[in-house]
Amino acid sequence: MTHVELKDALTVFGFSERDQPTMAQVKRRHRELSRKYHPDLQGDAQHMQVLNNAATILMSYLQSYRFSFTEEEFYRQNPDELLRKQFATDPWGSS
Repeated sequence: MTHVELKDALTVFGFSERDQPTMAQVKRRHRELSRKYHPDLQGDAQHMQVLNNAATILMSYLQSYRFSFTEEEFYRQNPDELLRKQFATDPWGSS
């Protein structure tokens, strides 16, 4: 796969390059778009083929992606936990 193909696949699913969709989000979006484009549901076979090709590209990329389990990455993806960590002992927040 090329970067252009990856970008095109993201566009088909309505994601941008800056988005970081999870597998669950890609699967959910594929299900939504399948209902729209499936030929058995008044859709278009050509659009369905494009959708399935994009899904294959995105899922392949996500399955091959290396995940970071560092504390920094955890808090970047879980900003509520970062706030909880920063202010858990804050005397002004206590009752």
